[in-house]
Amino acid sequence: MTTAVDSSVLMIIAKNEPGYLAWINLLADALNEGSLVVCDVVVAELYALVRDDKRLHQFLAGLGINYVVTSWEAACFAGQIFRDYRIQGGPRQHLLPDFIVAAHAAVDCGRLATADRGYARKWFPKLPLLCV
Repeated sequence: MTTAVDSSVLMIIAKNEPGYLAWINLLADALNEGSLVVCDVVVAELYALVRDDKRLHQFLAGLGINYVVTSWEAACFAGQIFRDYRIQGGPRQHLLPDFIVAAHAAVDCGRLATADRGYARKWFPKLPLLCV
């Protein structure tokens, strides 16, 4: 099974925040079941933190994570769900990139490893989540 990894998880690990070892172990278990991937949005969000292309590559490779491009279908699905979210009064707390990451996981992968459970559970109810 392919697991998409959200930037929320990777930022916890990169900053050695509380629970980072639990995330590393969970990702290692997921890697034993298939591949770990990040999409373009996650790479952009992480690059803003790391600001070094080589370090970012090393960080992701060290966790066994590969980069894949979001498919056309996933991007359109994200737009559809985000539109529904805003029409139903969803606040600007969650922006379109959050929905792209989840839609990428739902359409192009099999599940999402994320520390942000609220919007993903509500707006992507069929998407299996890996959480600590």
